[in-house]
Amino acid sequence: MMIAASLCGANNATEFSLFAQERRQALSRLIEYEVAPSHDTFSRLLRLLDPEAFGRAFAAFAAGFARACQEVVALDGKALRRAYEKGLAASPPLTVSAFATETRLCLAAVSPGTAENEVEAALKVVELIDLTGRMVTADALHCHTRMAEAITERGGDYLLALKGNRRHWVVHAKQHLAGSTPAVAERTETSHGRDEWRQAEVVATAEPLMPGHKAFIRISSRRDQAEPLTRLFMASTLLSPQQALDLSRAHWQIENGLHWMLDVHLGEDQSRARKDNAPANTAILTRIARNVLQAADADKVPISHRIKKCAWNDDYLIQALTHMR
Repeated sequence: MMIAASLCGANNATEFSLFAQERRQALSRLIEYEVAPSHDTFSRLLRLLDPEAFGRAFAAFAAGFARACQEVVALDGKALRRAYEKGLAASPPLTVSAFATETRLCLAAVSPGTAENEVEAALKVVELIDLTGRMVTADALHCHTRMAEAITERGGDYLLALKGNRRHWVVHAKQHLAGSTPAVAERTETSHGRDEWRQAEVVATAEPLMPGHKAFIRISSRRDQAEPLTRLFMASTLLSPQQALDLSRAHWQIENGLHWMLDVHLGEDQSRARKDNAPANTAILTRIARNVLQAADADKVPISHRIKKCAWNDDYLIQALTHMR
């Protein structure tokens, strides 16, 4: 009921109950019930359901969608802006997601517990998915030995941003790039009315700084006449400069293809589910709905239109729900 309601734009227990009440004729084609559960029942379910068990079920479900896809998996955390307890507006709960950039599906999601943080949640996400033959990208927060070890042990490769939080590694990377002759590639293009220039420099390292480490990468970019920006990366495979340009850019699909859609179309940042396990379970629920919507229509129909079609067309809604089976 909650997934079906989410496909139609509902995002809280009251709306879930109203949906189950008003759309019983459509839902009765899938499940039998005489009386719709109350909003208190939906609220209790979200608060009491174990988010770790729900997360494992979601990862298994998503693996069926993205089976045998050898692609880039982007890791990143997203805050649930309004799901905070009173007085804790500055530290809302967050969820770390793994996003397949080619199939544009969320593969897994974990919300850190009270004694955990985004780093620990990201490590749990990695444990939930099959990384064989996949490249994992993440920002500088996740550039550390434990993450590198977790990815390589599961058969994956990594491209991790390197910044000042690892200052000794940054110094080592700059010295290595300056003292070597890196492979270089440049790319110039016009996008959204802006002229963009990007350059990748790749150099192998003979002294690994963490498990699997094989290369340093420097990406320089400039938009129009602005000052160039430089970013450093550590990689577990010696990429070509062209591959480095593609992979470093692919990481941002998680922002445009997942986080933006969760906020704009599924109203995640507006959710006030904040008690017990409700924020974590609501986050997983919206990601399930987003995956179903992504796979619901083979035509190039905007996600916003798919939500409206689910709300207005019983056959389309049932087709979307049965397709995920």
